[in-house]
Amino acid sequence: MKLSQRALDIQASPIRKLMPHAVKAKSAGVKVYHLNIGQPDIPTPPEMMKVYHEFSEKVLAYGPSQGLEVYQQGLVHYYQKLGIKLDTKDIIVTTAGSEAVTFAMMVAANEGDEIIVPEPFYTNYNGFATMASIKLKAITTYAENGFALPDDAAFEALITPKTKAIMLCNPGNPTGAVYSKEELFRVAEICKKHDLFMISDEVYREFIYDGLSHTSVLQIPGFEEHAIMVDSVSKRYSACGARIGCIVSRNNELMNATLKFAQARLCPPTVDQLAANACVYLPDSYFMQMVQEYQSRRDLVFNELSAIDGIICKKPEGAFYIVAKLPIADAEDFVIWLLDEFRVNGETVMAAPAEGFYATPGLGKNELRLAYILNKDDLKKAMHIFRLGLEEYQKIKR
Repeated sequence: MKLSQRALDIQASPIRKLMPHAVKAKSAGVKVYHLNIGQPDIPTPPEMMKVYHEFSEKVLAYGPSQGLEVYQQGLVHYYQKLGIKLDTKDIIVTTAGSEAVTFAMMVAANEGDEIIVPEPFYTNYNGFATMASIKLKAITTYAENGFALPDDAAFEALITPKTKAIMLCNPGNPTGAVYSKEELFRVAEICKKHDLFMISDEVYREFIYDGLSHTSVLQIPGFEEHAIMVDSVSKRYSACGARIGCIVSRNNELMNATLKFAQARLCPPTVDQLAANACVYLPDSYFMQMVQEYQSRRDLVFNELSAIDGIICKKPEGAFYIVAKLPIADAEDFVIWLLDEFRVNGETVMAAPAEGFYATPGLGKNELRLAYILNKDDLKKAMHIFRLGLEEYQKIKR
């Protein structure tokens, strides 16, 4: 029997595909510092965990396809605090941000249509697009200028009759780039000119550093029919296993169509919605402390990278990732070598090769994404091992 073309085409996750090497190292007693995956180590809020411990319903029944009303109302409150006024009809709760992105792609584009996305981009966008039989058209950004968005002409050059949307991740995964209000308004004008949707992945909204502020696609005046925002609780509340997200738009026709997709998968997880709802009322101090901690981790990793000869990277302004261009030919080979062969006092480090975050063949081959999600003591050890490993690897590969 022959598998479907989408089954053959779907990309293996570059974040996870090297895990067998890490598992092998661990089975040999090696400690591996994981900088390859965006799993925060900050404890999940106790308010959320309390809901799980105290849930006492005798039947865990189906919920509404659009999400529990109490959680929809909680999200209205959350976004209102950010200056985004919504009604519950503008929000459909999803099974994580992944489903929200997939819904957004499927409701905006037909099979064979195109969505423009700056690369490097969150690698699973490739998988979601393949499942929806949609083509991603990459517009390349570069480490040398902090992965800033290209000019209007670069976007315009990619637009064809099949183009249905421009998709941004703000702040960016894997780059940590934060798009300014002016940049978002500029892309919005392109979308209006060509009658395109803008899909904005705002999962890392709270992770903004250096006194900068976040601008949402939902804050662009006169853009209601074009704007689709996707979101998740995974990073914000250090709750990646909760699998609760949402898709948000003031375009009533779009949301009515999206509800049909939501009905087809029945409903998002009930208990996880209740747990997430407990977090929408957390005080601002929760985010202030979290941002302060991550900013200090960012500074540590950036300073360590900046001290290594030949590395090119700009200080990221958001999220908790940094992409570094290395003075080697093959970053994936380097990561495999670190896991298979290199040890410092029985320890090694794992990062994510950046090639898999690009759609253009050949790009990112000498780049890595590092996630600064460990406590600073572990980060210092990990970066020490990384530096020593890179020095040794360069000697071997000369």
